[in-house]
Amino acid sequence: MKMLRCLAGLGVLTVSVIVPLQAEILEQILVKVNGEIVTKTEMERRTAAALEEQLRNKSLSTADLDDAAFKKAVAEITPQVVLNTIDELLLMQRGRELGFKLTDERFTEVVGNIRKENKLESDEEWKTALKQSGLTIETLRGQLERQMIVQRLQQQEVYSRVSISEEEAREYYKAHSTEFTQEEMVTLREVFVALPKAEEGKPADPKAVQAAQEKLEKVQARLEAGEDFTKLAGEMSDAPSRANAGLIGPLAARELSVNHQQLLAKIEPGQVGEPIETNDGWQIIKLESRTPQKVTSFDEAREEINQKVFETKQGGEFQKYLGRLRRQAIIEWKNNEVKRAYEQAVAAAQKQPQQQEPQQSSTKS
Repeated sequence: MKMLRCLAGLGVLTVSVIVPLQAEILEQILVKVNGEIVTKTEMERRTAAALEEQLRNKSLSTADLDDAAFKKAVAEITPQVVLNTIDELLLMQRGRELGFKLTDERFTEVVGNIRKENKLESDEEWKTALKQSGLTIETLRGQLERQMIVQRLQQQEVYSRVSISEEEAREYYKAHSTEFTQEEMVTLREVFVALPKAEEGKPADPKAVQAAQEKLEKVQARLEAGEDFTKLAGEMSDAPSRANAGLIGPLAARELSVNHQQLLAKIEPGQVGEPIETNDGWQIIKLESRTPQKVTSFDEAREEINQKVFETKQGGEFQKYLGRLRRQAIIEWKNNEVKRAYEQAVAAAQKQPQQQEPQQSSTKS
């Protein structure tokens, strides 16, 4: 009740159903788009659905809002919903002009796949699932047809016409060089000999420190005698990596400390470096493997670059396409508040990067 009461009071809503002009009109018409109407009831229903979805994403419901907060939320969401409504109607009209439609055969196939994926074997289970989703078989078909038409329009009238020049590809490669650089990676093993912990304000126990130093010397002596590093790591290390025979990594070499980087620069895979002293003890490092930095050339990365540039352009191109449809449309407004909401959303969209849409459609009020 709260949802309907507040929406009715505002007098503006969003997305709408298309009602043939021949039908008997028993309710308020908010706008005509190329002769097809958007009704107040459908605008209210779509606005309510959009608001509920927005609140659900925030783990809220309309019950969590007082009237003032509710009206504010509706006012904020209405412009985009109105714009989406007009755009959807224009896309559906264009799709019909091109002969796009969801055939009975294709719809039956899609429904079969949905039922199979959701393990809805009986008709009763299927009807229950539709009801729980707030759908009927007719509304489901409408949703699927809209999705199909939009996808086909995008592919046929927008994406297939997007071209990528050599200059654009090279500019992207230059600006995103890190994407095509595989940094140096290293895999290490360690034997860590810990120093004893000292109590606050007191020096560490000298005998414990001496014992740690002797342990370090013993580890070094055994390594010099040719003992297996992994065996020593599993037996002697005080680090958690002991459970994995001292294995660390793979790691990005640039993320290591300066001391570690300097040590690794002096040794080759299979070699052991001098102990590195830290505040907590001594770390003896063995370099297991090193993968040098590799830069993928422009020619090698060309296919990937084309895809990335295409992805950056497709959104903007689709917005331009929508802009052309709006400009060519005859929009007759029957409600000034809805008209203002639409104009507000169009102006906001034009300010967005890669959404340089044409001037607003010709309108009548």
